[in-house]
Amino acid sequence: MSILRRFRASGPRLLPELDDVELGRVRRQLNSLAMPGQDAIRIDQVERLLQEAGTDWDRRAHRLAVLAEAAAPSPLARFWRLRHSHHANPLLFEAWVELVRGRHLGRMEDARASVANCYGAADALPNDPTPWVVLLGILRVMRADSRELFAAFHEVTSRDTWNREAHLQLLRYLSPEECGSRSGQLDFVHTVRAAVPPNAPAVGVELTALVDEHARIAARGSIEALLVRRQWTNERATRVLNAALVDWPRHGHLQHAAALADLNLLAFALVQAGRSRESAATFGLLGDVATAWPWSLTGDPLRQFAYWQSKN
Repeated sequence: MSILRRFRASGPRLLPELDDVELGRVRRQLNSLAMPGQDAIRIDQVERLLQEAGTDWDRRAHRLAVLAEAAAPSPLARFWRLRHSHHANPLLFEAWVELVRGRHLGRMEDARASVANCYGAADALPNDPTPWVVLLGILRVMRADSRELFAAFHEVTSRDTWNREAHLQLLRYLSPEECGSRSGQLDFVHTVRAAVPPNAPAVGVELTALVDEHARIAARGSIEALLVRRQWTNERATRVLNAALVDWPRHGHLQHAAALADLNLLAFALVQAGRSRESAATFGLLGDVATAWPWSLTGDPLRQFAYWQSKN
């Protein structure tokens, strides 16, 4: 709670690390200008964070995703891999950094090398789902055949059934904007909804799909975009929001690493549905930890977050 009080004093902030304080400290160091000789120190800090996560695969994936984004503009990942070419974490980190770069470019610069790094990490850490999570993301950027995606997804879920990152990767791959269709995406969502535990890391898959649908409609422009909020009053959206409101805003219910990201998602959806009064408990748990997405869909994310939070 102390960290949330500190953020309230300075207003909403975009924190990729969410409430992981140590992760935030290392992320800021990776984002700062490197001084000569600091690469080894930064590598030690990254490795310590990954080791501390242990077999908490959800926390490990969250930390890797945030650190890889921060390290993408620098040669740190390559330096680490060259320094320890047979260790799993350097291979995995470089693969995730290349995935981040590939997402920004819309293509993988050297897909073969990145895939090889994933397989090398998977061989070294056979129980770890994370190399397969990264491979799933790489295959998505490559727009690979769905059989390859589902094979990688199976490798992840056989080790970590409700891996959040893997479920979101496959959800987006199955979208009509990428390699699927709306009906195929809905089939996947229905399969997840039928089995996902109410506090699992992947519990936000269906709500994510609804927010993606909101973005899809708004992007079309014309009269459809003007009426996009009607989407949130249909039977399906109402059911999803009602179900989330039962448990998500309860203190301690969502404990996965990206819980605050899913609570941002819920707050945004409630606002779009015209149910902002019901978002008070959710904003209370968030403090001032905002996420760029989905608030950026309706304007400047910090302004949007602050405006709707002030309504409670």
